[in-house]
Amino acid sequence: MNKIFLILALGISLFAKSELYDCTKIFEERKGELILELERIDEQEQALNALKLATTELLSKKEAKLSEKETKLNAKEADLKKREEVVSAKLKKTEELLSELKELKMNKISQVYSKMKAQSAADVLSELKAEEAAKILTTLKPKSLAKILSKMDTKKASEMTEMMSKIEK
Repeated sequence: MNKIFLILALGISLFAKSELYDCTKIFEERKGELILELERIDEQEQALNALKLATTELLSKKEAKLSEKETKLNAKEADLKKREEVVSAKLKKTEELLSELKELKMNKISQVYSKMKAQSAADVLSELKAEEAAKILTTLKPKSLAKILSKMDTKKASEMTEMMSKIEK
């Protein structure tokens, strides 16, 4: 039995060495292919890293340009807001001045009509457009207004009175 076992052990040992030799031989044959494959993978990895670096650089440049444009736009927006405030202030001032001028003009006109004789004022006002005449009449003192209206045609006087009630001072 020992002999059988020894022969069996020797056979297994030879088989194992033969198989080991075959694996080494196969590895040696494929070693060149594996090295080429590793080199190809390494080249692809380097290309990928270069692409990643270039993409990151490009993205950084675009972000910088975008940030610069945003800064410029914010500055322009602030400038426009300042200009808008200046224009609004000037517009308000102009409206106030225009209102004062209209008031001064109406005061002068009012003074002229209050110094006229009642009949003459009534005749002139009767010839004006009803709205204009009513505006003038609203600026007169009640005493002058009463004298002028009493000298007007009753129909015209009632029309003027109605118009004056609609005018806002």
